[in-house]
Amino acid sequence: MSTREGRPVGLTALLPYLREHRATLAVVGALSLVGAAASLAQPLLTRSVLDRVGDGLGVSRLVALLVVLVVLGAAIGGLRNYLLQRTAEGLVLGTRRRLAGHLLRLPIAEYDRRRTGDLLSRVGSDTTLLRAVVTSGLFETVTGAVMVLGAGTAMVLLDPLLFGVTLLGVGLGLGFAATFARRVRALSRAAQERVGEMTSAVERAISAARTIRASRAEARETETVSGSARAAYSAGLRVARVQAVVGPVGSVTVQGAFLLVLGIGGARVAAGAITVGDLVAFVMYLFFLALPLAQVLNAYTQLQSGLGALQRIEEIMAVPAEGATDRPVATATPRRPAPMIEFDRVGFGYPGGEPVLHEVSFAVPAGTRTALVGPSGAGKSTLLALVERFYEVSAGAVRLDGADVRELPRDALRARLGYVEQEAPVLAGTLRENLLITTPGATDDQLHEVLDKVNLGHLAHRSPQGLNVQVGEGGVLLSGGERQRLAIARALLAGPPVLLLDEPTSNLDARNEAALRRAIDAVAVRRTLLIVAHRLATVVDSDQIVVLDGGRVQAVGTHAELTATDPLYRELATHQLLVG
Repeated sequence: MSTREGRPVGLTALLPYLREHRATLAVVGALSLVGAAASLAQPLLTRSVLDRVGDGLGVSRLVALLVVLVVLGAAIGGLRNYLLQRTAEGLVLGTRRRLAGHLLRLPIAEYDRRRTGDLLSRVGSDTTLLRAVVTSGLFETVTGAVMVLGAGTAMVLLDPLLFGVTLLGVGLGLGFAATFARRVRALSRAAQERVGEMTSAVERAISAARTIRASRAEARETETVSGSARAAYSAGLRVARVQAVVGPVGSVTVQGAFLLVLGIGGARVAAGAITVGDLVAFVMYLFFLALPLAQVLNAYTQLQSGLGALQRIEEIMAVPAEGATDRPVATATPRRPAPMIEFDRVGFGYPGGEPVLHEVSFAVPAGTRTALVGPSGAGKSTLLALVERFYEVSAGAVRLDGADVRELPRDALRARLGYVEQEAPVLAGTLRENLLITTPGATDDQLHEVLDKVNLGHLAHRSPQGLNVQVGEGGVLLSGGERQRLAIARALLAGPPVLLLDEPTSNLDARNEAALRRAIDAVAVRRTLLIVAHRLATVVDSDQIVVLDGGRVQAVGTHAELTATDPLYRELATHQLLVG
């Protein structure tokens, strides 16, 4: 499934979504044909009843058969509608699962350039619109077309002249309405985009609720959200106006055709051209023709709305998942001896931005601890992201055990890395869920042990819920230091041979920093550590220190060596690196 961004999609784009439901849809199609046949037989039976009554003949069997057809049609319609609703719900469920799975595998750069609220809108409201494609769109169009074809054929056989009059009146009205219905897809897509913008505005405001309160900006942020809501309201009104035209035109068309047929048909009955039974049957077929036509037109507008939403879904599904465009490369055999991590003339720039790294080269020997220091914006955190392959280098190479990380499967690479981000994100849920995200099979004893290592054991003991205590949305029920230590506990629990720590002690007080340093020291014996350093205590304990400035390596050495030889490091150690 693929589509270019902004390019309309057709019905063929819907087929992959319907493929897994094809057996049920085949049953629905068969029921629709049987139901249509039962409905189309009713006018003919009605004509026979009227003709026999006029001739004084018995009609009890025909009336009984007519009743059976009416009941059968209703039962078939109910079963068909249930199967359609079930299929539609299954379609929405399957689409949401695939879309959610794809969203979680998008390249990190896609999250950088897209708004979270808009992505949420595609999973929520856009997928919901697909339900109407099945229930009110696709099959109403197909079954309506069957009814129109059958009724039209019967009307031609009953009275070609009346059919011509009907076709003229109905055709003009529905043709006029169809010109409006064609605009629905573009308008519906625009409306969904406005809903996505509104969701983004709400998500932005809620995620920064404390900052907004502290800044007394509630009124301004409310107006921002209200502006997005008004834009969504206006876009929805444009869709409603078009749909409001389609419905009345269809209704007027049906009523006008009925009055026309009644007048001309009555005259033809009086003239003896047709019987009363013929006229009644024709009028019944008229409704079987006109009402399905109106339903088809309404279904067409629903289909256009659904295809507009499908286009937005397809745009995301068309974005290659992380690693999908990687060229198959034979896994390199690690050189021996080799540094655990090596940066070889690495250059990098974020998409759409200026280069942030220039010919960065240094090595992190296995089993050692390397600290990255430098002014803000020097590229320290970016180096860790390149090791994780969140982004690909623009030039040079990053190697692990002598193998270019681009030649390693991402899952295998990341299984060897423990990564703790600077912001130390915590997932909404329980303490246990946060720990198990890296190591699902860990036991409670292991969870308690790793919590004790980072001085977080009290979290599981201060509540009767123990490890099932809630941490709140984004870890709001924890302090900044607790959130950071919890993120480090997750990394330690997985036990990877390489730890990438981005300012691990930046939010810790002296006591907890000392406890965390002891924990890091304990695991560092068997591991390689690459740390973005914020505290002087972290730096001086390192086997080597890499000084970065402006995306370039300024100097490499120990604390004593750099203090003596590098002015920038001396300044950082004296003024910017915090003493723990």
